[in-house]
Amino acid sequence: MNYYILYNGGKIYYSDTGEGEVIVLLHGYLETSDIWNGFADRLARKFRVISVDIPGHGLSKVYGDCHTMEFIAGAVKALLENINIRKIFLVGHSMGGYATLAFLELYPEMLKGYCLFHSHPFADTPAVIDKREKEVRVVRSGKKYLIYPENISNMYAPGNEIIFRESVQRSKDIAATIRDEGIIAVLNGMMLRPSRLKLMEAGKVPCLWILGKKDNYIDCEDIQKRVSLPPNARVIVFNNSGHMGFIEEQDLAVEVVADFAGKLD
Repeated sequence: MNYYILYNGGKIYYSDTGEGEVIVLLHGYLETSDIWNGFADRLARKFRVISVDIPGHGLSKVYGDCHTMEFIAGAVKALLENINIRKIFLVGHSMGGYATLAFLELYPEMLKGYCLFHSHPFADTPAVIDKREKEVRVVRSGKKYLIYPENISNMYAPGNEIIFRESVQRSKDIAATIRDEGIIAVLNGMMLRPSRLKLMEAGKVPCLWILGKKDNYIDCEDIQKRVSLPPNARVIVFNNSGHMGFIEEQDLAVEVVADFAGKLD
């Protein structure tokens, strides 16, 4: 069931299911909270799971031309305060991981721990910024259909786009529903985000870092060499996943997240 809170003259929508310690799920670029269906349902057997439509996505309001990661983190904080939740385990997929790190920087006292799921702490490179700027121009021209089919197919490991063809199509259907203004807002926000490498390495709260060995967007081996993880962090590599491990290896994803979150104080 979808719920919402009023925030800055608009609505932020979310789902809320299960009971117990709270896990909050933040989706990635070209996604909505619906992307977690299945994975969230299984986690909800042991936890209270809240899946958020990031501003501009799903049913949540588009607030402007740029949704920074800090703005998204602030919206999540407002949601949690509205429903009287003080401590969470925060899981961010891809772009949701960037917002998760912003939340860690701004509101560490609200975190029991966090998970970067196919995400990383670095700022965009010039090449990535160039790609995002091109996507902004395409979307502004009313042709978002030119970008999301290829982007989504590349989220799955080679061969998995066939094995999980129904999930791939569902991902494309979800992307097709996202408003042009919402896509532009997060593209602009991602380009502005700073590196949060030092924050991740400082280890303020426990971190679970999940990577896909066959990820077309994040070089699994290279990215690990660039981060010195603190003692309270754990890195897990999904050998048969690309960028969508909570679908491509859902059994393992549920097990790993539930185990890590369940052992936190």
